Amino acid sequence: MTLTSEALPPPAWSPNSGGEHGEVFTRRWVVDLILDLVGYRPEADLGASTIVEPACGCGAFLLPIIERLCESCAMHGRALADLDDAIRGFDLLAHNAEHTRKAVVAKLLEFGESLSTAEHLAQLWVTRGDFLLTDHGNDVADFVVGNPPYVRLEQIPDDVSDAYRSECSTMRGRADLFVGFFEKGLALLAPGGRLGFICADRWMRNQYGARLRQLVGDRYALETLIEMHDADAFEASVSAYPAITVLRNTSQGRVKLVEASSSFDEAASRRLGPWLRSEADQEPADASFEVAELKGWLTGGDHWPTGSPYVLELLADLESRFPPLEDPRTGTRVGIGVATGCDEVYISDATQGIEDDRLLPLVTAGDIVSGQPNWGGRYLINPWEDGRLVDLVEFPGLADYFRVHESRIRRRHVARRRPSTWYRTIDRVTPGLRERPKLLIPDIKSSAHPVLDEGHYYPHHNLYFVVSDVWDLEVLGGLLLSDVANLFVGAYCVKMRGGTYRFQAQYLRKIRVPHPTDVSTGASDELRAAFRHRDAVTATKAAASIYGLDEGALAELAARRSSARV
Repeated sequence: MTLTSEALPPPAWSPNSGGEHGEVFTRRWVVDLILDLVGYRPEADLGASTIVEPACGCGAFLLPIIERLCESCAMHGRALADLDDAIRGFDLLAHNAEHTRKAVVAKLLEFGESLSTAEHLAQLWVTRGDFLLTDHGNDVADFVVGNPPYVRLEQIPDDVSDAYRSECSTMRGRADLFVGFFEKGLALLAPGGRLGFICADRWMRNQYGARLRQLVGDRYALETLIEMHDADAFEASVSAYPAITVLRNTSQGRVKLVEASSSFDEAASRRLGPWLRSEADQEPADASFEVAELKGWLTGGDHWPTGSPYVLELLADLESRFPPLEDPRTGTRVGIGVATGCDEVYISDATQGIEDDRLLPLVTAGDIVSGQPNWGGRYLINPWEDGRLVDLVEFPGLADYFRVHESRIRRRHVARRRPSTWYRTIDRVTPGLRERPKLLIPDIKSSAHPVLDEGHYYPHHNLYFVVSDVWDLEVLGGLLLSDVANLFVGAYCVKMRGGTYRFQAQYLRKIRVPHPTDVSTGASDELRAAFRHRDAVTATKAAASIYGLDEGALAELAARRSSARV
């Protein structure tokens, strides 16, 4: 890298512009762990490589980097004065850059460098500038490490936020600034190069992280993921949901997963280190962390699963052996009920004067709490027939009803956008769905709650439905009632306050099930009976035998159900 600090434009924003900088300083032992994981160790010839720290702050990463570089130069016979391009550190704030330069000079003097060399290298190694908006040209790096800032884009001045979005294709929606640091850092990596960040892990599961997950899944390899939500990783107490993520510019291989407990500390990281560096064959057993190694990782932009390493290992095994719930081979499909945009008009029990064939008995989440459909007497006022909007001229009762409520209906976004079809619901009514047997699943629950509708009702948008051409829906309902289904949804969904799950279509489609013909008659009978009696424990035992789960897996499922009840 050859760009000097003098060549950079002034920063695009500063504290005076009202922005937030999201500075959280990392403990030294966490820095050392990350440097070890990316391979920036003194025994390697570090002088032949380039390391980038994109948000160096006051030097939490940069000073340990310099120590390791000095040790490596002594071991490999390199002169530090010749290594202008060995380190590149960036920081947006002038006082951070100046502070760090002084600290770099002091550190180099400790290692015996002359003052002139130390000042020269400090000026080259520490740049005041915006890493995201810097033109890095053809520069490459062997390592990119750090703790990128945690700042939501809406907290940044609009012109700067727009510039970031223009520069970083992964920064979409209500993204956090660190998403761009991942993208830009990965773009700098030479073949085989590694990026190691400690950073909030919300991007792995939130919508705004979809493009970053896509980028990683398609072009890079996840090597190590250490969840540190409860560990004391920072100098100050913050609620940041941190994780150490190590990505490499290579094809995907095996992945090492770690879940650190609140007791995870420097000593624990040393005990863990040999296994992470592949210097130990056996997985370590330790009260401070749980580990697992997977054969591969996800591709594309799907949500990354969450859970203990054991759970993720179990999920990976099930995903390798069983097809997804939504399967064209069995005609099994997951969908959502109708959204109207104005339920107080389109859903009513006061239907006098409306043509009978414009009324669909509607079932909501509140109607299936008992485990059986208990219709509340409300109808969907239906403006659709065979997938098309009806002509109101042909239905004078419906027309009169809509005209009474016309002002409210027209205020909806869908009506303003399509004024010629102002009386449409947001969603089309699917022909034949009411009459078709289906499993109904409420959106928000602490555990799966599938209920069978034998073909009497149309579902509201707070219900998801499962239909199938092949499955006996009571048998499938038994599988979805089991804790195995909860395992999948709990791993992929964004949990609500209180730990409840979102049983949305995208998460239900993650559930893996056997082909119906692979379920024995005995197992089918057990699942059907468990479903009818709402017996999740029996359903889980029957499902476990079908999935080939051992006692350890059953114990894990039972523990997760107990935790969900609490």
